[in-house]
Amino acid sequence: MEIILVPGFWLDASSWSEVTPPLVDAGHRVTPLTLPGLESVNAPRAGIGLRDHIDAVTAAVDNAEGPVVLVGHSGGGAIIHGVLDARPERVARAIYVDSGPLGEGGVINDELPVVGDDIPLPAWDVFEDADLVDLDAELREMFRNRAIPQPKGVAFDKQRLQDERRYDVPATIIACEFPSSMLHEWMAAGSPFTAELARMKDVEYVDLPTGHWPQFTRPEELGAAILAAVERTADAGKAP
Repeated sequence: MEIILVPGFWLDASSWSEVTPPLVDAGHRVTPLTLPGLESVNAPRAGIGLRDHIDAVTAAVDNAEGPVVLVGHSGGGAIIHGVLDARPERVARAIYVDSGPLGEGGVINDELPVVGDDIPLPAWDVFEDADLVDLDAELREMFRNRAIPQPKGVAFDKQRLQDERRYDVPATIIACEFPSSMLHEWMAAGSPFTAELARMKDVEYVDLPTGHWPQFTRPEELGAAILAAVERTADAGKAP
């Protein structure tokens, strides 16, 4: 399978480096992406918005030879959902890593502290305790040293969707900081946070208890969870 990995905020393609080995070893073609404005700390970020990131991932889908599995972490979940809307016929599965599909008119996070055109990685006390589970002092230092400011527009722009075929694409939710049981409770209560997820027709849930950055805190387990979802997708494609 073709697997495209989309990082969350402040991260580039290298953030997936400890997750990809089992995917590569299994013979899949894996493409981790660095999105516009995340090329370096000094990269220009003015004018880069959510649509630019969606378009960059859509271009990667268009360049792939066959059906694609999209994997999006955190804010990357909103991005792959925009791609799902743009190319529903090309995506075999969407995997949301501690994230979920962002519906029409939603924003990823317009409460993060902004500096000019940038959203630098905030101080740790800006995050919830659940975000930081297993992210020890060494991992926090590593993350901060590699963090790249996020373009403001990506966080603040509204999601725009138009093709309801996105609801037919199989999806996997890898739940980390909140268990999948909580997601089900929110959906049952009609929470706006999970309204788009509740409309997806074929969703499987995988619990991977840790904080918000499993690619750093539990990379081997995350790789295994992604691989299992990819292999289920491939097996379904072979079914008569």
